[in-house]
Amino acid sequence: MPPIAVTESKPVPAEEKRESQHDTSSTDPRAVQLAKIHTLLQRTILLTAVILSIWLLGPVLMVVFAATLLAVILHNLATLAQRRIKLPYWLALSLVVVILLTAFGGLIWSSGPTIAEQATRLRVALTTQAYAVRTQLGTSEFGRTLLDHLPQALGGNQTGGGTDGMGSRIAGSMTGVLSSAFGAVGTLAVILIAGLYFALSPTLYVNGLLRLFPIAHRPTARELLLVAGRTLWAWTAGQALDMFVVGVLSALGLWFIGVPLALALGVVAGLANFIPYIGAFIGAIPAILLGLSVGTREGLMVLTLYTAIQFFEGNVMAPLIQRHAVQMPPGVTILSQTVFGTILGLPGLILASPLTAALLAVMDRASPPLKDSDRV
Repeated sequence: MPPIAVTESKPVPAEEKRESQHDTSSTDPRAVQLAKIHTLLQRTILLTAVILSIWLLGPVLMVVFAATLLAVILHNLATLAQRRIKLPYWLALSLVVVILLTAFGGLIWSSGPTIAEQATRLRVALTTQAYAVRTQLGTSEFGRTLLDHLPQALGGNQTGGGTDGMGSRIAGSMTGVLSSAFGAVGTLAVILIAGLYFALSPTLYVNGLLRLFPIAHRPTARELLLVAGRTLWAWTAGQALDMFVVGVLSALGLWFIGVPLALALGVVAGLANFIPYIGAFIGAIPAILLGLSVGTREGLMVLTLYTAIQFFEGNVMAPLIQRHAVQMPPGVTILSQTVFGTILGLPGLILASPLTAALLAVMDRASPPLKDSDRV
């Protein structure tokens, strides 16, 4: 009878047991379903935390973003000066700041009294004209109905009713932190000082922000931050050129028509054009009201002037600027202004466009392009 071979059983290492158990559990449908639910809960909690942060800390985030936008502008101007003059970065940045302060001081010294006087006269004239329009509307049934449905901020009779909830009170208290502690001038000073420090040592703050990301995601985060910075610079440079052209054309056109305070109205039109689309209406309304105070013919001429300027800006200037800067769909721009303006108030409305441009650029770089079969 042949001998029976006896094989000695070897103990299975603990690591192999865990791997075999992991392979078995990975194929378990219940484990797969629980993993999906866990991932969904994580994303939901993260999204909720982001929304609550924006809601409660919106004004603070707007100050941080405004300082970042200023830092991007100063950094790129200093980089351009550094390339042309071959200076150290800190010296180029100092030169840029001195030039900007000198230009601003020279403008205030030469045209400050005139602009201030025209601004005061503009406010008085607009108040008088708005009262006249309100009185005229009150003489008809349609006008009284319109006034009853307009809020008091627009000269109407409608007042906000009801008491705010706890969430609104919390948001309102957070919104008033900066205004109560600093005021508008103090907030502007914080933005200027923080933006200058950001621009003075950009790598320090960017690298500190990158350390908050996991190591595996830091290269992607670095690339997305650089994309956002380039997009903000391109949008700001293009919008500054657009604002200058609109302001100059508006002032010259109003002066030619004979509307008073043409310089102040041109400055208002140029500054308001920082907000795309909506800014065009904000800058046109004061000019049209003053034109109507001179006469109906002048009012119609001012309306025609601003329509022609906006047609030129939208069909000639904007395509030329967007060819070298940032392309944003008009629908997305207007919706972003509505959303950020509703959530964050006036700062959100002002900064909605650069913020949306940066978000669109980041999303475009982070997401893969559509295949031809996936396109609509």
